[in-house]
Amino acid sequence: MARATAMPIDLDYRTAFDLAPIGMILSRHRLVVDCNRRVLEMFRAQRDELVGQSFEVMYPSADEYERTGARIVASLGTDGCYADDRVMKRSDGELFWCHVSGRALDAGDPHAAGIWSFEDLSARRVLKVDFTAREREIAALLIDGATSKQIGKRLSISPRTVDVYRGRLMRKVGASTTPELVHRLLSA
Repeated sequence: MARATAMPIDLDYRTAFDLAPIGMILSRHRLVVDCNRRVLEMFRAQRDELVGQSFEVMYPSADEYERTGARIVASLGTDGCYADDRVMKRSDGELFWCHVSGRALDAGDPHAAGIWSFEDLSARRVLKVDFTAREREIAALLIDGATSKQIGKRLSISPRTVDVYRGRLMRKVGASTTPELVHRLLSA
């Protein structure tokens, strides 16, 4: 059986970055220094709409941008790594679930410089219910299996406040138990 010969491709770091199957961003002080094609597709943006801009343009609200930044600093591992699922905003305003993971180049100064990857989860997890910013944060942590106490600690709120938000989420999606809520959040 004859093998098809492919044209040689010049592989270098830039080509790998641009053609990576996941979205990638290089950052300094929470500004996008560079991004690959997948990020532009995912966020439905042109390069000049992201490069040189604050990450805030990719968040549903300024408040979520600020709280997420603080959460990253508070829970960054000693290896400088961080990951979570969160709701992000495309350039046309559509909200979608996204898995974000990254590495700070200096764990002592997490926002100084970093490498971030983005995976669009909207094919598996669709936002059909209008949640508040805090409800989105709590929903993401519930999906990760966190308890009220863990969520409260991570978001710097009381576990009782988490329970109030969990109740609101349950009413909004029509769930009667936490496992049912998580199931509906994952399948909504």
